[in-house]
Amino acid sequence: MNIFRLTGDLSHLAAIIILLLKIWKTRSCAGISGKSQILFALVFTSRYLDLVTSFISFYNTSMKVIYIGCAYATVYLIYVKFKATYDGNHDTFRVEFLVVPVGGLAFLVNHDFSPLEILWTFSIYLESVSILPQLFMISKTGEAETITTHYLFFLGLYRSLYLINWIWRFYFEGFFDMIAVVAGVVQTILYCDFFYLYVTKVLKGKKLSLPA
Repeated sequence: MNIFRLTGDLSHLAAIIILLLKIWKTRSCAGISGKSQILFALVFTSRYLDLVTSFISFYNTSMKVIYIGCAYATVYLIYVKFKATYDGNHDTFRVEFLVVPVGGLAFLVNHDFSPLEILWTFSIYLESVSILPQLFMISKTGEAETITTHYLFFLGLYRSLYLINWIWRFYFEGFFDMIAVVAGVVQTILYCDFFYLYVTKVLKGKKLSLPA
């Protein structure tokens, strides 16, 4: 494992922990898109079904279990534990417009037409757009809490580091996964405007807002 994948994994983990701590400490999920979190839970579930069929390493298995567990814990906090604080009026993105096309694409473009491979491909495609309900919610409310922007920043950083990881693996290992790279590029592009606002506003102590 190279340093870019490791730091990417740690950035991803940091984002998840930041979100969970934010919800738990404030006893509120205000400003958090429950729909995005459901999509992420679906991403991890469909991607890590190989937990029951193969073992790569203790690190690999541990991270998969942590991602799945944290994803469902977040969904539970939003829709059950702190349901009264969930802003469903602004979390209105039509996720079926993401899930259905992504599902169809996974059937058409994959490495191998087998159930686990199609589900893995589905998870890669879906992850690239799972943040859209959150960004859409921020655009509707007009602004985001600082802690929420930190969560988004580390999510974007994770994906950017993974892109560098793919470049590293191509040059030093001769490995190239077109599906993962293209999906990663799409996901990173979605974060570009946010990254700019994060650097120019949040890091200067200002509130982040996206154009409606």
